[in-house]
Amino acid sequence: MNRKNGRRRKPMSEINVVPYIDVTLVLLIIFMITTPLLLQTGVKVDLPEAESAVVEPKNDPPLVLTIHKEPAGDYKYFIMCCDKEQEPIEPEEVDGRVSAVLAEKPETQVLIEADRDVDYGTVVTMMAGMKNSGVPNVGLLTRPEEN
Repeated sequence: MNRKNGRRRKPMSEINVVPYIDVTLVLLIIFMITTPLLLQTGVKVDLPEAESAVVEPKNDPPLVLTIHKEPAGDYKYFIMCCDKEQEPIEPEEVDGRVSAVLAEKPETQVLIEADRDVDYGTVVTMMAGMKNSGVPNVGLLTRPEEN
């Protein structure tokens, strides 16, 4: 007990909130900075709102990446660009080839054609790789249903 002149000191009943405000503001700033970084990692896909229509090609022929599923379950990749025939390509080479074509002709359309049995993850991985290569829009080729 602290006694000063025979009197007892009252306990201090106030809480200093300044450190809590500082910590809160620091956390707010961290969340404000990191949130936009987390939102940029997705693959942007513009889904059609109506029945799909025929897309008119631009001046240059499109670059088409074909993913074919073999009966054994393996995937084979083919690329067709600049009025050349379809040629086989390794998945690791796709991004470099697409970047080279876009560096030469930046207006080239990029399309992916995949078998019905190809995993969704494989197609999305190729789309993300192309997006990282600088492709502004990646299209998906489909065939109309037979009636």
